[in-house]
Amino acid sequence: MQIIHFSDTHLGFSDLDALSRSGINLREEDFYKAFKDIIDAVLEKKPDFVIHTGDLFHRPSPTNRAISVALEQFTRLNSAKIPLILIAGNHETPKTKALSPILKIFENFEYISVAYSQKAQVFQFKDIDFFALPHINSEEKILQELERIEELLDLNKKRVLMMHCSVGAHYLMQEFGEWVYPKSKEYLFGMFDYVALGHWHGFGSVGKFKNLYYSGSSERTSSSDRRDNKGYVIVNIGDNLSVKHCQLELRPTFTVTINADNMESELKAIKQESYKDALVEVVLSNLDISKSIEIDNSHIESFFKSAASVKIKREFLEQQQKSIDGVESLTLEHFFYEHIKKECSNEEESKRLISRAKRLFSDIAELENDTE
Repeated sequence: MQIIHFSDTHLGFSDLDALSRSGINLREEDFYKAFKDIIDAVLEKKPDFVIHTGDLFHRPSPTNRAISVALEQFTRLNSAKIPLILIAGNHETPKTKALSPILKIFENFEYISVAYSQKAQVFQFKDIDFFALPHINSEEKILQELERIEELLDLNKKRVLMMHCSVGAHYLMQEFGEWVYPKSKEYLFGMFDYVALGHWHGFGSVGKFKNLYYSGSSERTSSSDRRDNKGYVIVNIGDNLSVKHCQLELRPTFTVTINADNMESELKAIKQESYKDALVEVVLSNLDISKSIEIDNSHIESFFKSAASVKIKREFLEQQQKSIDGVESLTLEHFFYEHIKKECSNEEESKRLISRAKRLFSDIAELENDTE
């Protein structure tokens, strides 16, 4: 019996300021491409089942475009009559009852089984049962649902447990609402042929448990994520369990470190063709705070014209490191406000623009916190 397991596709995620050739956010489009590439692989390999272990969407209220992409690709699976079992993750689970769960849109598909209502569900097929535990906001209810799963086990059939959580503190993503699987219930893992996990963005088995696997995410949601193991998992359940990770081809990423003392000479040595269509992070190191203000980001970016996006990170001298974050953000805001005061002769208009700018800076900070 062959299963393709994937997770954490985060449709609707966007980052950076770059636009694709079709005019949408570049990173948003990258996530759609990775998702489509997995569906293409499923249709080519024709497994018995497909499972997705949460965070299909990046937000509980995704954009129309994200919804459209998901519907289009899952319609392809449904037309091929390949059963898909799907659970909700913490990113798409509403925080309040006032918001309708987005995964309800898949309920009317003949070959899609979906669990999103913060309770365990069992999807039964001829030779195998899928125990689907979506994200649950209540720790007390998690224990109750795990006990209910144990009661419903049919040991005469193959069994797969699907969850979106951290099995141990090591697999925490430092996100709002995430939960850690209780150690008191770890004995349940031995009752399943395969435990499919979502939430952690790297592929791999979990500790001493030989049947527990995170499939990993389909794309990188932050510049600090340097994992190459983005893709999906092919699981074969028979007398023995075999798990094979299939890596997707993603947009290349590079980190280029430039010493501020030799900035011009090192920038001139850059070979533009090496960074074509890549995401580039330029680390400007050994930098003095006072001189940092004089360095224009656009000047550095001009040496990476073939790149899809360039993000510049400034690392200050060791004795100034403690204040790097505060100084950098305060300097940006301070000089922006000073520029408004200088260029705007009308005092009332100046106050209005500064007030609006403060709201924008606040929105940016909130967005960054939400996507990390």
